[in-house]
Amino acid sequence: MGEKNDGYRSSLIEAVLQGTYEVVDEILFKSPTTINFKNDEGYNIIQLAILNRSEKVYNLIYHIIERTKSYREIQDSSYNTLVHLAGKLAPSFVLERTAGAALQLQQELLWFEEVKKLVLPFKLRERNKYNETPAMVFTKEHLDLMKQGEIWMKTTAESCSITAALIVTVVFAAAITVPGGSNQESGIPLFKEKTAFTIFAVSNAFSLFTSATALLLFLSILTARFSKKDFLVSLPRRLLSGLLTLFISITAMMVAFSAILFLVFCDQRPWMLAPICAFACLPISIIVTSKLPLLVDLIQSAYSPIFGKHSYLESCKVNRKNTIFTDQEEI
Repeated sequence: MGEKNDGYRSSLIEAVLQGTYEVVDEILFKSPTTINFKNDEGYNIIQLAILNRSEKVYNLIYHIIERTKSYREIQDSSYNTLVHLAGKLAPSFVLERTAGAALQLQQELLWFEEVKKLVLPFKLRERNKYNETPAMVFTKEHLDLMKQGEIWMKTTAESCSITAALIVTVVFAAAITVPGGSNQESGIPLFKEKTAFTIFAVSNAFSLFTSATALLLFLSILTARFSKKDFLVSLPRRLLSGLLTLFISITAMMVAFSAILFLVFCDQRPWMLAPICAFACLPISIIVTSKLPLLVDLIQSAYSPIFGKHSYLESCKVNRKNTIFTDQEEI
């Protein structure tokens, strides 16, 4: 390797560590052999991308790894394969990008499952220098994170289930206590013909059903087994569904009570509608601002895959169409 290419070494390795795929793309396009550069610990950029969870760099070079056998089967000095490396715990600064230990564990599982696709099934049973399979490495490295994830998930579900239970109690009491009273003879509500009463009835019933659904979802989290596979799909989606239905139930409850307050107090004082709406928005805004970041993280983790083809790869020079990598000697 010439001196010119050697000058790329530190820049390329640092770009991989920082996840700056644009720099990696430019260097690999100018000098494809730099993919074999190694850092002081003996890891090349493929291994570093996996160890440091640089998903954009990994997506950029995925097609190179996929069609080059020597890259798929590369091992470090301890005979760790790529899957062994994916089983290691990500650096703390990488884990901190995701809120909540459960979602951090989910990201780690996604990486492990993704890298497993690169190797043949029998390769997953290969052992490293310490007689450990990739699955054994993952379990050992993530034992504490699994415990933290279970505690975080239970704490979140417990706090949300208390809120859902309170809403169920309140809206159920409102449903069986007809505002304004009923006709003593027929039992028909006196406000039956009022539009506001219809809004109240529909919103209150909707709030009751959604809050009961949220409560059941949170209870299902509390009674889960908390295995590794549960953290991958089941638990995050249950929490997401529970939070969504909880938000909807709170909003429906505020609409119901605003409608009945308008019906009772605003018939002769329409100016009261504005403060009623303002106060109704207060609890909604509080719950949204406190739980919205978590909700966004859950949606992204469930429906926004970090691997595969992404729009940012279309402008990259190193892709399937214009760059051909072949097996090369290690540098």
